Amino acid sequence: MTASASSAAGAPAPDGRCRYVARQPVLSGDEKVFGYELLFRDGVENYFRESDSDHASRHTLDTSLQIGLEVLCDGRRGFINCTREVLLKDYMTLLPSPLAVAEVLENVPPDDLVIAALQRLKQAGYMVALDDFSLNDERAPLTDFADILKVDMRQTSMEDAAAIVKRYGPWKCRMLAEKVETREEFSAAKKAGFVYFQGFFFRRPEVLHAREIPANGLNYLRLLRAVSQTEVDVRELENIIKSEASVCYRLLRYLNSAAFGIHNEIHSIRHALTLLGEREVRRWVRLVATLTVGEKRSSELVVSAMVRARFCELLAPKVPHGESDLFLMGLLSMVDAILEIPMVRVVEAIPVDHQTKAVLLGAASQLRPLYDLMLARESGDWAASAQLSRQLSLSESEVAEAYWQAMQWARQLSAVG
Repeated sequence: MTASASSAAGAPAPDGRCRYVARQPVLSGDEKVFGYELLFRDGVENYFRESDSDHASRHTLDTSLQIGLEVLCDGRRGFINCTREVLLKDYMTLLPSPLAVAEVLENVPPDDLVIAALQRLKQAGYMVALDDFSLNDERAPLTDFADILKVDMRQTSMEDAAAIVKRYGPWKCRMLAEKVETREEFSAAKKAGFVYFQGFFFRRPEVLHAREIPANGLNYLRLLRAVSQTEVDVRELENIIKSEASVCYRLLRYLNSAAFGIHNEIHSIRHALTLLGEREVRRWVRLVATLTVGEKRSSELVVSAMVRARFCELLAPKVPHGESDLFLMGLLSMVDAILEIPMVRVVEAIPVDHQTKAVLLGAASQLRPLYDLMLARESGDWAASAQLSRQLSLSESEVAEAYWQAMQWARQLSAVG
């Protein structure tokens, strides 16, 4: 699945300052992250072509991509879209074989040169995936080298998808269902024999109207509500934290870590809150409440929530936002999926300002352009990202750098937990 590439800009500068990269998670059946499909603004084809004639540029690109794989994929697999040219010129071998998956695009013909290139990749230890595979796909000869077959669930009937699974899985290839948008589609694909899944199904809460928020979920909402008040009541906050053992543990562990830069030994909840100060207390509670409640959900949800929050916070000095807390807006944008409750119940429980409440509920808001920019960056919609950046008087490079910094920050933070 190739990202939209509306921009005609060339490959990123050799210094790597502008990193136009997005990622889409590939999840296992239990919703754990197996890897990520990496989406470059100009696509892998153009990305490599610029450096083909210059060994120095190729080396720089190689270094930046390896750093990118490690940061973007958190030590997991990175699916890289491959054109015929990329395969034939062995550009994939610039990437580390334990991390890289060569995703062969649907328009790559199964000719002898392509087959030879895939043989070389397999011998070198790379995984191979065939993108947008169909029931009577002309790339069928390439399945001898494929580890994973990706099936577009928007373009394939469930009957044909099940036939593909029967013909090529489970022993020959592992099956990946992409563009899975609902929980029902996820369940159906899983039942049909798919083992990996890609899409936004895991970000949309499966809500049963009779379901009550579990007790610990209420505690997390109480924490978020407490730090969203005009003045923080330290005693109330201390009591809520003490009532949730996992939050107490994370408080002491996080504040004793390098991530927060506090070098004193922390001996009590009150001591910790005093050392942090009101501004950092608000920030910390939001993070820890999100991290803790997300323990039973996909780690991608929690990391994405933190990336969104930090991205918005980094851009806050450069965009109009009134009295709204942009860090909180980014963080709350995924709390409904993490808690598995409707967003309307989230904003009812937390006294957020009118503009934040409106944008979270999909209504008109002063914050809408930044909110949409956040989503465009996350999904790799470069055309929308460029348009919204201009609307906010931001350069594409500073938006790209803010998102990159947010991803690095979230990765460091999640590693501590």
